[in-house]
Amino acid sequence: MKDEYAIVLDFLPRGKATDPRPEPVAQVIGEKFLNLLEVVLKPGESVKIGERVYIGEGKRDKVRFIRGKIRYDSLTSVAKDELERVLQEIIEKDEKRFVEFFNRAGPITTRLHMLELLPGIGKKHMWAIIDARKKKKFESFEDLKSRVEMLPDPKKMIIKRIIEELQEKDRYKLFVSSRILPIS
Repeated sequence: MKDEYAIVLDFLPRGKATDPRPEPVAQVIGEKFLNLLEVVLKPGESVKIGERVYIGEGKRDKVRFIRGKIRYDSLTSVAKDELERVLQEIIEKDEKRFVEFFNRAGPITTRLHMLELLPGIGKKHMWAIIDARKKKKFESFEDLKSRVEMLPDPKKMIIKRIIEELQEKDRYKLFVSSRILPIS
């Protein structure tokens, strides 16, 4: 369960002030598992905010190694500012995967449903989504919005939920992998 690619949220050419030695560091978010990571770049390499970098197994072009998973609180202010925009791009690029969440989401407990963990969804919207998907699976965010009355923007709900998960505001994880990645 490791990401192959990550999107750069911030680039620190000389690392953080607290680093033992100056080296180029980037704060990134994994494209698939949405983990926040800190990566050390190869000497002489640089990256741009929003750039997609390879962090998988084998030969990496720019990344020397993955320093490890980091907490939301450890992100720079620039990385925090970029996070929402980058998440929107990830969601739009892989819309089918996120729409499928609305088609498959089920109960967590007898009193709590996965859909209710999304900001803006209460019992009324939850039942409207469940009833609509029984008739026909959702095919896109537009399809979802057109078939469920008064539904807030699904992309924005997912972005808010992912940020809440990264901030560790809730013990339930819908989108962010909760498994700690080994430092490689």
